[in-house]
Amino acid sequence: MILPPAHARKSSLPSRLKRIARALLPTDTIELSRFLIGKLLVSRLGGARTVARIVEVEAYLTGDPASHAFRGLTKRNKTMFGSRGHAYVYRIYGTSWCLNVTSAEPGIGEAALIRALEPVAGLDAIRERRPGVPDRDLLRGPGRLCTGLGIDGSIDGLDLCARDAQLALFDDGAKLPIGISTRIGLTRALERKLRYYARGSKWLSGRVALSP
Repeated sequence: MILPPAHARKSSLPSRLKRIARALLPTDTIELSRFLIGKLLVSRLGGARTVARIVEVEAYLTGDPASHAFRGLTKRNKTMFGSRGHAYVYRIYGTSWCLNVTSAEPGIGEAALIRALEPVAGLDAIRERRPGVPDRDLLRGPGRLCTGLGIDGSIDGLDLCARDAQLALFDDGAKLPIGISTRIGLTRALERKLRYYARGSKWLSGRVALSP
């Protein structure tokens, strides 16, 4: 069994934990993606309190053929065109949910996909949602992390900065070294280096060679 690193095990939540206000979120999608590395997602979805640290993010920009917004506003992607700091949640392959943080001004259509998390608190609930899975794989990948934190399409559009949000962004002051690579699992815009990750993290998705 892989346990979280020491900084995550000292207490269930650091005393200096602060909710992230929308005004603190960078208005540039690339900068927001980098900003999110090391931040915490606190979930109270499904009646369980779980906490996880963001260790991997991908940026999806205007004019990006790999982005859901590339062909314009639709019923499916309308949340992506809203104000920054909201949850854009969609389903892929008919089985897995993906969580994005909207990242631009209204009408633009950009977002940061959360690809991997490091479990920090509420491990029993996460393990119950993903039974029989090694700890390292609990939240490693966008579909897995949504299952582990109880995220589904019902929270599409949720304000992640709201005081009473059941899924919210927090900061405990952690600063993690950031690496950059191409994105994972795409068939278009494969060459674009828009994936940001915490260097040395054991919780990243994809092949080890992608995250030097």
